[in-house]
Amino acid sequence: MTPNWDDMRVFLAVAREESLSSAGRILKIDPATAGRRIARLEATLDSTLFTKSQQGYVLTPAGQRLLEHGLHAEEAMRAAAGAVTGPTKSLSGQIRIGAPDGSANYLLPQVCAQISDANPDLDIQILALPRVINLSRREADMAVTVSAPTAGQLLVKKISDYKLHMVATEEYLKRHDPIRNIADLKGHRLIGYIPDMIFDRELDYLNDIGVDRVALASNSVSVQLRQVCLGTGVCVAHDFTLPFHQGLRKILTDQVSLTRSFYLVRHQGDQRNERLNRFADALTRGIREEVLRLEAGPDA
Repeated sequence: MTPNWDDMRVFLAVAREESLSSAGRILKIDPATAGRRIARLEATLDSTLFTKSQQGYVLTPAGQRLLEHGLHAEEAMRAAAGAVTGPTKSLSGQIRIGAPDGSANYLLPQVCAQISDANPDLDIQILALPRVINLSRREADMAVTVSAPTAGQLLVKKISDYKLHMVATEEYLKRHDPIRNIADLKGHRLIGYIPDMIFDRELDYLNDIGVDRVALASNSVSVQLRQVCLGTGVCVAHDFTLPFHQGLRKILTDQVSLTRSFYLVRHQGDQRNERLNRFADALTRGIREEVLRLEAGPDA
């Protein structure tokens, strides 16, 4: 028997969410209905697709094989819908963006608000996670990353460079020994990422300048900056975050000046999807302009 597409939609949602209740919320059906749909699909295919564990619903080997084909079918359905409806003046539906929390907190809110103003029927979701977004499992329609992936069938486009410097509060600098060079940092409390939770080599800023101990650590940029704003230490900060924390002052600018890049990563199967192409262009342009504006300072 041929699987029912509605059952496949439920399968894909449960595979992504690893939960009947979460999948049900996304699809607007109750968990019991989601469970019946999965049972019906398993009966149709005469295969067990999930095992229940402490982590939730985990794909079996058969489920993993079906997932690959299900994603291709989903991409084909998206492309077909776009071909039938054709281009319209404004965007509608739902689009989810995955991003590390630095860009998710300090860039995407403004950029997405502008896109939303121009497209009132569009629902934009920002998925902020301190890890690589899994596009192959459709966690998001596209992702902002800090390095260009080299594996997988993905579309990768560079968005913009951005700068980072060491910062501290004026109060902290007055209360502690002067910081004239990198060697002086050894006498100060350093704030940064949790070393074993750095999910991308490009985020290992402190290691790049020879710092081997992080006294206060978090996997969140926002938490790190909050700690610095309390006058508790020194950290590396994105220049585009500083207008939001005007009590911070750059230090060692002649010795520590880092440049990193943002990339937009998409499913290769979406390259003919006019709706997502238009959104990606608006997002790329918006992030690039916002980085330039914020790096220019609070009066720009």
